Amino acid sequence: MNPTARLGLLGLTIALSACSALDGEKIDYKSATKGPTLEVPPDLQQLSRESRYTVPGGVVSANALQAGQAAQPSATSTAAAAALGDVRIERDGNQRWLVVKRPADQLWDPVREFWTENGFTLALDQSNVGIMETDWAENRAKLPQDIIRSTLGKVFESLYSTGERDKFRTRLERAADGSTEIYISHRGMVEVYTSAAKDSTIWQPRPVSPELETEFLRRLMVKLGVSEEQSKAIAAAPVQLPPSARIASVGGAPVLQLDEGFDRAWRRIGLALDRTGFTVEDRDRSQGVYFVRYVAPGTDKEKEGFFSKLFGSKGATPPLKYRVVVRSEGNASTVSVLNAAGAPETSANAQSIVRVLAADLK
Repeated sequence: MNPTARLGLLGLTIALSACSALDGEKIDYKSATKGPTLEVPPDLQQLSRESRYTVPGGVVSANALQAGQAAQPSATSTAAAAALGDVRIERDGNQRWLVVKRPADQLWDPVREFWTENGFTLALDQSNVGIMETDWAENRAKLPQDIIRSTLGKVFESLYSTGERDKFRTRLERAADGSTEIYISHRGMVEVYTSAAKDSTIWQPRPVSPELETEFLRRLMVKLGVSEEQSKAIAAAPVQLPPSARIASVGGAPVLQLDEGFDRAWRRIGLALDRTGFTVEDRDRSQGVYFVRYVAPGTDKEKEGFFSKLFGSKGATPPLKYRVVVRSEGNASTVSVLNAAGAPETSANAQSIVRVLAADLK
């Protein structure tokens, strides 16, 4: 075969390989253990829990301590549900979550297994607060599946990288009827060059992917007993985008205003806190309060995460505790930031928290 023919055959092979990659599985995660270290927000380092929050025998969300007082779903809720067996997926605006008619302590181990089976390692595994979080991982399905990588990829796997990393937080909350709500939130990072010479890189946040969140909810349904075909049909249903949040000021303190009732506002704020990396130390749905911890920029550059840089300040400060409070009247809700003592917060940190939440709720 002459050289021209060989080149033509090689080009055809590469093209066919690319096409087959597009038609195949789109998710194939592998925990990121090599390459430049990701800057992990210090907010993700949980404080030690007090034993009074621990329920013997398994998982409990913080608001389960108030289960007898937990607010019931509104009769006018716009959430739509589709159920198979004891598992159903609910939709409210652009959010999806699972409701499983099983106690949370029976679900913790299967959910943990689910993430490890999908190629992740867990960086956070706290059943006492109902939160687990994966380490940063790379979706290897995004790599070009050309003939060269097909031949050498297994030998030189570390030479290939997508330049993207993902992590997922799973939150389990007990409902008053004994069932469990499961939320999955995504966070992403992308590696970018720091100069025109392309001699060094940094990792920075990239937009949240609701599509990835939905796909992993669908896969979790399969793990919990729903067939592959049924899960695809349920997860594919269209959703309606919710109203965005508006930033306002009340008595000099920043607030978010939402044109929706408590149930929807509570869920949206909870997911926004998960997506943006806040540490939620406790939550009390009956009072509409998320107890969060914000870590301002660290004492040195190595400990300074992208979340700290997002707030754009420098200098060492201790962890600060705030309360993110959801208050509703009819079909309108207001979200405010209080300090640890429960007083309205007017600081620059409060302004930043409100801006970050508003950006995620768009």
